Amino acid sequence: MTRFVFRQAARALLALGLLSATTSAFADIRDYEFKLVKEQIRKGQAVVDVRLIHKPDERPVPDAVIFALRLDMAPDDMEQMTSAIEPVRSPEPGVYRFKVDLTDEGRWRISLAAKVQGEAETLQSRLVLKATP
Repeated sequence: MTRFVFRQAARALLALGLLSATTSAFADIRDYEFKLVKEQIRKGQAVVDVRLIHKPDERPVPDAVIFALRLDMAPDDMEQMTSAIEPVRSPEPGVYRFKVDLTDEGRWRISLAAKVQGEAETLQSRLVLKATP
């Protein structure tokens, strides 16, 4: 009887160990981050590159599906001032390129929402870039 209890306890501990090892292998949406490649860009028609990385290992993340975009001047207290932003072909995996129209000098906010392959949650990010003369 004691052997039976010992074996059952050992199996339970092994199963618990395997379960915790497999659940920690999955990433959390907070492990991903969008970063601007350049934080200053000339006013007017421009191209903005945004890199999506997996923070624990700094590796680029390709094939994310970006489904919400917004460009506004909220950092300069002008959230109602929006401008055009349009995705264009990416120069490399993990870099997402956008054509923008920065109509005024100042700070512009890019708001993004994306689905990362293999993650159930949505990645949301707000990046600030500066339009210079």
